[in-house]
Amino acid sequence: MDVELEQLVARVRACRICVETPSGRQLPHEPRPVLRPSSTARILLAGQAPGTKVHLSGVPFTDASGDRLRDWLGVSSQEFYDTERFAIVPMGFCFPGQDAKGADLPPRRECAPAWRGQLMAAMPQIELVLTIGIYAQSWHMGTTRRGSLTETVYDWRAIWNTAAGLKVLPLPHPSWRNTGWLKKNPWFEMELLPFLKSEIRSRIG
Repeated sequence: MDVELEQLVARVRACRICVETPSGRQLPHEPRPVLRPSSTARILLAGQAPGTKVHLSGVPFTDASGDRLRDWLGVSSQEFYDTERFAIVPMGFCFPGQDAKGADLPPRRECAPAWRGQLMAAMPQIELVLTIGIYAQSWHMGTTRRGSLTETVYDWRAIWNTAAGLKVLPLPHPSWRNTGWLKKNPWFEMELLPFLKSEIRSRIG
């Protein structure tokens, strides 16, 4: 990691905006920003926010969602956590807490406006962004995002072919809560995943 990015990451990891000057309800616990940027990786994984297990471990995707995501990408854990190959920067850096039903809350609204533009500017080598879920798709895709997550992911070929420069590939969240979605949309595993695995392999060797 180069010096500029390393200094920026240190500021992110010391961030307390959601506790000291929150946008809405205060974060219900101490902040623990989780991110793995890179000054060399060509692929960025743009997820949502850490869950409970990741909040405890401090390492992104150390849960069942991570197992499914690595399977989608066709990579080993060693490859996945190699910052020479992958940068992992979620939309929200801290576990946002849970709602009354035990589901994770959306990413904190403070994170992206405060830090995302700076982090992206500090990683100009990124060639491919995997936008995992609607929050990442909204930020990284702008007007190219379709009306719903399903519509956006379904139209992945047109999105890929019309992108100039930085490539973006939309994905659903790999949460096991989305198993029903995968069963209803078999084209995802039959068509998108082989393409995804090929693109990943071509960039990580």
